[in-house]
Amino acid sequence: MSEPGAPLRLLLADDHTMLREGLRRSLEMEGFNVVGEAADGVEAVRVAQLLKPDVVLMDVSMPSMDGIEATRVLRERLPNTQIVMLTMHGDSDLIQRAVRAGAAGYVVKDASSAEVADAVRMAAAGDTALSAGLASGILDEVRDEVRDGATPHDSVISKREEEVLQLIADGASTTETAEKLFISAKTVKNHLASIYQKLEARDRTQAVLRAARMGIIRLGDAASLPESK
Repeated sequence: MSEPGAPLRLLLADDHTMLREGLRRSLEMEGFNVVGEAADGVEAVRVAQLLKPDVVLMDVSMPSMDGIEATRVLRERLPNTQIVMLTMHGDSDLIQRAVRAGAAGYVVKDASSAEVADAVRMAAAGDTALSAGLASGILDEVRDEVRDGATPHDSVISKREEEVLQLIADGASTTETAEKLFISAKTVKNHLASIYQKLEARDRTQAVLRAARMGIIRLGDAASLPESK
């Protein structure tokens, strides 16, 4: 993993050599340290375990093992390595599968290099990188589930944790949540860690979706999946 202040260390996993070469050039220009590449999911798992990058930029569709399964394996073996999915497809089912596998971001391949770079930085910071357009399908589905029967019940998280998670669900960053609750950013992160454990969630996106399904928090019409501000 990178030392504080050092460039983020990236692994690129995609079965298209030209795309990897283009990504390497553009991301290195953005200030990242691309430490390795992989052409399939099995290689991505092997190389990631060897190099322990900060972030893996992972294609969804690859031979040997697809990106979603590789993500699931890596999140179990390298919990400190974040994974951003890269794909041609922006459909809701793929996004949900990626989120459930533990992906910290989801970027379509026609995104600009700046958008990809932003997604990588957000993932490395512990935030979830999903554009509003891609996130809307997931949120709509959860809202439908809530309307169809989810009811509030005794919460498994504390009142303060509910407040933190509600602000995150409303789109606040870690810093903004800290400012609104008059606590430190470190305290917010501690609350989030406790929330993840209690809700058995890998990240803030899963925590928000599970809490909404359980009726612990609300998802308003203006809500978006958590992302950095």
